[in-house]
Amino acid sequence: MQYEFLEHTADVKFRAYGSSPEEMLRNAALAMFSVMIDTETVRPERIWEVELEAEDLESLAYKWLSELLFLFSAEVAVFSDFDISLSHDGVWRMNARVLGENIDRKRHSFETEIKAVTLHQFEVRPGDSDRPWMMQVVLDV
Repeated sequence: MQYEFLEHTADVKFRAYGSSPEEMLRNAALAMFSVMIDTETVRPERIWEVELEAEDLESLAYKWLSELLFLFSAEVAVFSDFDISLSHDGVWRMNARVLGENIDRKRHSFETEIKAVTLHQFEVRPGDSDRPWMMQVVLDV
């Protein structure tokens, strides 16, 4: 399972999973964009480069989703694939290639507007041999 949506009274809550932190972060980005649009309609016509760093993986994960929302707004673009590379040497660093295209109103119908990624109930849980990596997110809609 890549992600699942959970009950929340006013906002959108989901958990993203992965066999690695990179896969978890990719699936979280897919979950977030699937709230707004059908990601199957997004063509990988352009590449945006994203470089981030943070003291811990949870902070990096929050910055990642927030940066994608910023790119969505600033570039008037939608995304459908995410190639992520992480390193950790006391600080977590991410280099990502975000694939997508500029919004085409004829093909991209928007379902929900996301205002922000929140820190409310935000969590990253490391995986082990019995369970995958997990990231829980609440989106302000």
